[in-house]
Amino acid sequence: MTAPHHPGRHGGHTGQEPPARVPFSTVDEVTRHCLTPREPETVHIEVHLPGRPDAARLRTAFTEALRRHPRILMREAPGAWYRRRYEWELTDGPDPGAEVVSTLGTGPGALEAARRRALSQAPPLTAAPPVRLEIIDRVLLLTVNHTALDGPACLRVLATAAELYGGRDNAPKAPPVRPPAGGAPRGRPDTTGGAGLTTGLAPVARVAHGTPGAGHANGMLVTELDVPERPKGAPYTVNDQLMVATARMIAQWNAGRGRPPRPLRITMPVDDRPRGMDMPIGNGTRLVEVPFAAAEPALPTAELLRLTAARTRALKAVQRPQLGRGAALLTAPVLPVAVRAALARTARRALAPWTSTTLLSNIGRVPYPLDFGDGVGAARAVWFSAPARMPRGLTVTTASTGGRLHLALRWSATLLGPDDGARLRDLFARHLEATGRMREPLP
Repeated sequence: MTAPHHPGRHGGHTGQEPPARVPFSTVDEVTRHCLTPREPETVHIEVHLPGRPDAARLRTAFTEALRRHPRILMREAPGAWYRRRYEWELTDGPDPGAEVVSTLGTGPGALEAARRRALSQAPPLTAAPPVRLEIIDRVLLLTVNHTALDGPACLRVLATAAELYGGRDNAPKAPPVRPPAGGAPRGRPDTTGGAGLTTGLAPVARVAHGTPGAGHANGMLVTELDVPERPKGAPYTVNDQLMVATARMIAQWNAGRGRPPRPLRITMPVDDRPRGMDMPIGNGTRLVEVPFAAAEPALPTAELLRLTAARTRALKAVQRPQLGRGAALLTAPVLPVAVRAALARTARRALAPWTSTTLLSNIGRVPYPLDFGDGVGAARAVWFSAPARMPRGLTVTTASTGGRLHLALRWSATLLGPDDGARLRDLFARHLEATGRMREPLP
């Protein structure tokens, strides 16, 4: 495998030529506008391996993988408040002093401490690359600054590092065969592209407060579940089953705390990028919102799965800007970025009652074996978690490896605590299992 040539790219620390620059995408800019130190925008990726990798070899392999995916080697370019765009500076390698790969601890409590760092300490945007990789015994924990990158992009880089480290083929597997598309259900389509339902102007359900924990960042719970059964030829996907379980989990949680039923909207990332070496690196997903009427979580499972499947198919089929047309307009380089930042923060506060209830990010089957070769082996489990700052305050992230479903619940510590996370996990598991009891395909 030969590193690609990138004309015009120069490291920003050589003193010879200025580094190449790339404008922020819409997702990058909106996230940058709304950063808050209390709840850092990080993505956590946790890979469990049969053996412990050698730190020096992994550092070499990961650094080379960064160079083979050069779009990850970036830092925020400085600029005046009146500039019209934020820009990334592309570098030829990690910045001097940036400890990208580290072994900060082993033994009891080391993994929990690394998880806390992943949720509370974002890699700085001012140093390339805005990621860090920690080795904790047989676990690799990758922390990503979500202003710059998303989880699937960084997993692609890690797969390249695994191949360089162990010499094993880590090419992506073929994607699973999806059920044939069907028509959307009857009813007035919403503005996100024909989902068959609109929640109107009514404020959507918020996750009810539990018993908040200590601290000001995020809490997290990870667990392993059975992948729900799905009859052959069923017109719904595992993602639809996860969506139903999420909607019912929140509806039951809120009902148990005396909240009246309200419409739900669940944000769902859609990622159409290829998974090979040509995968675009950055924030490459577009976000759609799947609506549920207030009474729908109580529908029979078969009917709710049918409705959900029709809505998710319709939403995936519509091409639209990453965060919708409103965000695209807000980030148009007409006004200075400082003015657009103030407008974005004001809009975020004003629209909080209509912000989606939660986010369900289903990575699906992890497409790479993440095989580090003899003595280390292939990944046995991979967990992801997405930021969970208010007003959502809760995210649900899933991935499957080796026929097992790996679930991460992540919450704002101002909303929920560890006991609440355990209760939500139990609710999710129960409702997900119920979606797997369908023995025949739906008509």
